Amino acid sequence: MIDIADAKHAAREAARQARAGQDGRLGMRLAGHVLAHCPPPAGAVVAGFWPLPDEIDIRPLLLALAGRGHAIVLPETPPRGERLIFHRWRPGAPLLPGRFGTRHPAGEVLQPDMILVPLLAFDARGGRLGYGGGYYDRTLAALPAALLLGCAFAAQQCARVPVGARDIRLPAVATEARVIICTAE
Repeated sequence: MIDIADAKHAAREAARQARAGQDGRLGMRLAGHVLAHCPPPAGAVVAGFWPLPDEIDIRPLLLALAGRGHAIVLPETPPRGERLIFHRWRPGAPLLPGRFGTRHPAGEVLQPDMILVPLLAFDARGGRLGYGGGYYDRTLAALPAALLLGCAFAAQQCARVPVGARDIRLPAVATEARVIICTAE
């Protein structure tokens, strides 16, 4: 039987290949689907992320939500083994360089009500494959009341993501094609 770590490593490599060459600007379509089909509740603090190269660009969604009056927070990646720290971001605010090529603001720390989750791969059951540090899984486990929405290119969907006991499943994933409501096995 294949080890879960080996299965995740192989799945990450396949996911990077599937994502390579996708046009990050398709995030405009993702924004339209989220705003039309699953917008955050009024007044919700929304956690986004500043896209890394090859990730779908959710900045159009972040700008639209800020324009609707939502407080937007972006994560700071702390030392390994800790949870993400969410700092308030306002359009145009400077960003600081973070771990692993991430960027975050220096604003006040807020707890999000809704979290837009980056990922490498996902499946129809809500399995999510991240980058391997466990930051989002630790953070999501500590915020069980938060609404979760994965954000990815449609090409990042796979038949089955290897999932371990501590991996948090997503109830939905937004792509440039549509919002996918994930179902239990």
